[in-house]
Amino acid sequence: MDAVYRNQRHIYDLTRKYYLLGRDHMIGELGVPAGGTVLEVACGTGRNLALAARHYTHARLYGFDISAQMLKSAQTTIARKGLQDRVTLAEGDATDFDPETLFGAESFDRVFISYSVSMIPVWKEAIAHAMEVVAPGGELHVVDFGQQDGLPGWFGKALHGWLARFHVAPRADLEAVMAEVAAAHGARAHFRSLYRDYARYGRIVRLATATS
Repeated sequence: MDAVYRNQRHIYDLTRKYYLLGRDHMIGELGVPAGGTVLEVACGTGRNLALAARHYTHARLYGFDISAQMLKSAQTTIARKGLQDRVTLAEGDATDFDPETLFGAESFDRVFISYSVSMIPVWKEAIAHAMEVVAPGGELHVVDFGQQDGLPGWFGKALHGWLARFHVAPRADLEAVMAEVAAAHGARAHFRSLYRDYARYGRIVRLATATS
């Protein structure tokens, strides 16, 4: 991943601005409680964490990424926004990270994954592991590419072909996987498509008394 992002990280946010749709929508719906904690899995350049910090001025935020190169950009973003006191960054793997080791915390009120499950080979494990660190009464939010069912067929084919060049694979069964993860925890899953199914957005709400 470092080889991929060593140069891309400098233009990542600029080039993704117009096609990673739904990120801001998801952040606006996190509904972080007063004094709550937020974790972004695969935080990339830190762009989403900075926006979430602006939305939820009372929250403490955490983020990690497997790419040390992307974390350099994230650190720059957080420093530029003056958020060093509220945002903590670390290097970690979405499938086996230990929040206690990385951040000294066992769980978080909100956990979110933005346009990363389409890039993680073992993405189902990543979602399942993210749910493990959601606090009782907390929520897991995931947004990523949809299947473009409401858009012209040529558009979907072109988009998928272009994404494949960058090893990005939209997950057609994202809803089913999130429903399975929710059921395993006795939680409630909510799912919908956005922008004529350009993007898909899922949310799992954990009960105040957690089960596993």
